[in-house]
Amino acid sequence: MTTPTVQDRAETSRRESRTAAAAAAKRRERAEGWSRRAPLLPALLFVIVCTQIPFLLTIWYSLRSRNLLRPEGEEFVGLQNFADIFVDSTFRTAALNSIIITLGCVFAALILGLILALLLDRKFPGRGVARTLLITPFLIMPVAGAMLWSISMFNPTYGLVNWLIGLVGFDPVDWTSQYPVLSIIVALVWQWTPFMMLLLLAGLQSQQKDVLEAAQMDGAGWWKTFRYVTLPHMRFYMELAVLLGAIYVVNTFDHIYLMTAGGPGTESANLPYYIYQRAFLGFDIGQSAAMGVVTVVATIAISLLALRLIFRSINEKVQS
Repeated sequence: MTTPTVQDRAETSRRESRTAAAAAAKRRERAEGWSRRAPLLPALLFVIVCTQIPFLLTIWYSLRSRNLLRPEGEEFVGLQNFADIFVDSTFRTAALNSIIITLGCVFAALILGLILALLLDRKFPGRGVARTLLITPFLIMPVAGAMLWSISMFNPTYGLVNWLIGLVGFDPVDWTSQYPVLSIIVALVWQWTPFMMLLLLAGLQSQQKDVLEAAQMDGAGWWKTFRYVTLPHMRFYMELAVLLGAIYVVNTFDHIYLMTAGGPGTESANLPYYIYQRAFLGFDIGQSAAMGVVTVVATIAISLLALRLIFRSINEKVQS
């Protein structure tokens, strides 16, 4: 048996020292990582308790036939609730209304917000006052905004909209009964346009002024500068505005509850309001839970797709 030499022992000692140093460095890195994460643990636990546990309970109820009027008939039915809601014509109508209201509100508010942001990006006397006044609708509570449009604007007897169209000879219109979805979209656009305006104004003000000056020196007019310089720069901000606006608007409940109550019939009901009807008016917990799961999954899928597009825009901007 060969006896280890002094050099072998020294090399072994150095390897053990390096191993011990690496292990100590890993322990220090792990400890630093936990010290950074520790302040976030209470918030993480709060989010889990308030979101994930209720969602898991919703999935559990969606797999059972549970009606509060017939508690003795509760049983496990698997995916039967999901099959029932997809053949429910009212559910399909509510889903279509959710898409129409969300797309109509988001894109109308985006266009109006872009126009207002372009105007506010210019210097003029009273710009600060105008900006404050334009932001005001976004600061109003949704319930107050819905009541304002339902009573003060769209009321068939003394509403401001009917008074204005009466000046040009049109007959009064019961807006929330004859055009319920349009009435809801108008009220939502009024509330969400300031949000879009703020995001797009931030994008406009982040644009480099020397690029605009170079375009002007090259003889580009206002339209060409906006189309080929400003609009590509605003792509990220517009996509972000659409994503955030869609996530919030798809969950609209206040305006529908206070302005139309989902009517006439279920003509203006969206998914959140129809889920409320089935859960708290129809007492059908199983099917309402299944509708909630479908709504959440669809929202997450659309959000992930939109986030991928936004991240792709960011990567292209960084690479360029």
